Amino acid sequence: MSHYSQGSVNGQCLCGSVKYRVDEIGEKMAHCHCSMCRRFHGAAFATFGEARKEDFHWVEGEHLLQSYKAPNGTVRRFCSVCGSSMTFAPANDSGDLIEFTLGTLVDQPALTPDAHIFIGSKASWYAIEDSLPQFEEGRDSKQLV
Repeated sequence: MSHYSQGSVNGQCLCGSVKYRVDEIGEKMAHCHCSMCRRFHGAAFATFGEARKEDFHWVEGEHLLQSYKAPNGTVRRFCSVCGSSMTFAPANDSGDLIEFTLGTLVDQPALTPDAHIFIGSKASWYAIEDSLPQFEEGRDSKQLV
């Protein structure tokens, strides 16, 4: 995996009870438009970055995280105090990478997502107006744009 940022960045949930640090963020950052992400985040899409497990550190409040395992086997972790979405794990998760929500970053590094995924189930009321590649489902599916 290539790395995007050098140096640590910090993140936290809305209430500040759960805090984390990422030492290096990987290059893959996507806007996910699947119906589950839309419902979980209450938005047109959710944006995730990824880090190697050894580069992601819970600094405070990890014991406050709750998990929701969806019928498709994916796992979303969120703050049990304020409900902020913190991490996502695919059903076939090896545990090598942590996918975390970029919206929870406190620091604002110069990050640029590189794709839109699960466009096949995107919100009909949202128009994608950037030039990022768009995939029907995950990155290994048919590229639409």
